[in-house]
Amino acid sequence: FDRRQLLQSALGAYALTSPWQTWAANPDPSSHALVVVFLRGAVDGLNVLVPYADPEYYRLRPTIAVARPGEANGALDLNGRFGLHPALAALKPLWDQEQLGFVCASGSPDPTRSHFDAQDYMETATPGVKSTSSGWLNRLAAQLPDQRLLKALNIGTNLPRALAGPHQVAVLGSGNQATQTTALDREPMQQSLQRLYANDPQLKQLTQDAIASRRDIMTGLTPPLEEGMDPKADVGAITASGFAQDAARLGMLMRRDSSIRLAFAAVGGWDTHVNQGAGTGQLANRLQSLGDGLALLVKQLGERYRETTIMVMSEFGRTARQNGSQGTDHGHGNTLWLLGGKVQGGKIHGRWPGLDSAALYEGRDLAVTTDFRSVLSSACGGLMRLPDQAINQVFPVAPKGLESQMQLWRT
Repeated sequence: FDRRQLLQSALGAYALTSPWQTWAANPDPSSHALVVVFLRGAVDGLNVLVPYADPEYYRLRPTIAVARPGEANGALDLNGRFGLHPALAALKPLWDQEQLGFVCASGSPDPTRSHFDAQDYMETATPGVKSTSSGWLNRLAAQLPDQRLLKALNIGTNLPRALAGPHQVAVLGSGNQATQTTALDREPMQQSLQRLYANDPQLKQLTQDAIASRRDIMTGLTPPLEEGMDPKADVGAITASGFAQDAARLGMLMRRDSSIRLAFAAVGGWDTHVNQGAGTGQLANRLQSLGDGLALLVKQLGERYRETTIMVMSEFGRTARQNGSQGTDHGHGNTLWLLGGKVQGGKIHGRWPGLDSAALYEGRDLAVTTDFRSVLSSACGGLMRLPDQAINQVFPVAPKGLESQMQLWRT
């Protein structure tokens, strides 16, 4: 970067639209929003969406399999074949309301078991191609209309590969970082920047946008209570630790600003090689935090949830057979989660290949029968209303040889 590019990048990180645009006053269905929650470390999809009707599941996992529905710490029955991990009980009402669904046996066709390569391929949506410079969400942002409005927001200070690229992205710190005062919040600094760039129209406008955005962020994170909201419950949700705190904050911001169309949050800690646990234990504790956070996100979105879809994805799954350390190793196929008002919920989408030895990928992993890009491109067309030409710009490498014909969205 030269100096000008560096300044544009730094100031652009704060460039939120001003003033706030309240979603409740503008429920425009053409402004559908997409939130991507990326589980870094490869979550064990077989213990998230439990295939309790497949006898091989219990044979392969004698100590870490989640018990059948009705048993102690057993799965929550979904459809007579699959169950939800009991730690995700906060999401079960969304399944019952047909606003939560899963795509089983989904993932990347690339065979890598490297966390770094797999995450890169999934975030660029070009499996096997390391030269891709931009992320699929950044390319998607570039295809959406109204370029002056903010459309892409990252939770966390490090810009992920999914949002890398030329299109401007806003960055909101995670946890307490989001509400900490920065130099840009101080009036002397604001005045100095405005004087410095008074004769540069581009940087002058960017500085003004950034200052206004920071003011809006700090105001938006402490909004007045809305009618019918429990003040104790809302205060507790917003100050909760970890992902729940970030999720509640994101939902609140999106509810108050309808120009936020895309958001990304990465949640780490899913590489469970040792002492993974079954219905309780290490994985269960993390899933409970995640599930509670997603439920808070849905709650804070309020009416905007009707036109928001939340995708939960991970770079790859884990081995079907448990290892000698009561955990699981790097695998292949996984489960993709879908939450939202337009989701064809209450259903398990995709083709389940089974866990018998003949069906396992390379004799050890759940096979991939649905390319993750089929789901993403379907969302771009069916939810974001992009034409085929624009979708081809977002996904320059199309899925090959895997199932893609699924009815995932409500009309």
